[in-house]
Amino acid sequence: MGHGEGQSVQEKHAPNSICFGCGPANPDGLMIRSFRSERGLHMEFQPKEEHQAFPGMINGGIIGTLLDCHGNWTAAMALMEQSGEDAPPCTVTASYSIQLRRPTPFGPVLTVKGEVVSIEEDRANVRMTLTCDGNLCAKGEGLFVSVKEGHPAFHRWS
Repeated sequence: MGHGEGQSVQEKHAPNSICFGCGPANPDGLMIRSFRSERGLHMEFQPKEEHQAFPGMINGGIIGTLLDCHGNWTAAMALMEQSGEDAPPCTVTASYSIQLRRPTPFGPVLTVKGEVVSIEEDRANVRMTLTCDGNLCAKGEGLFVSVKEGHPAFHRWS
């Protein structure tokens, strides 16, 4: 589960979300908690035993979910700030890729950072990193776009 002081962006803007990665209303999910930082968003995550691929190492799918959800929220918050709105647009992942740089150990808290690389009116490219004990374990990039009424994900955070 995510660590952090105060209310996360997910808790503030999507308290009823059931997303496996970032939904505050999904007690069986990862329930990540992202917070604003100088250059985007950051979060900490304490893996559970069931997040292991094999004893002592975190599953790559869990790592991908952490980067995907955190990157999506980084984009949503940047698009909100750019537009001057009070709430983020509903964004979805158009594409993302990750590189698993080294095995991610089970036990220590993981740190994930997201930073916008470029932004347009309805989309943002985000760079994400996942570190453990100061070591880069995974990195990724993603394109996240806001969706309009009629898209299945529109208003999913309500």
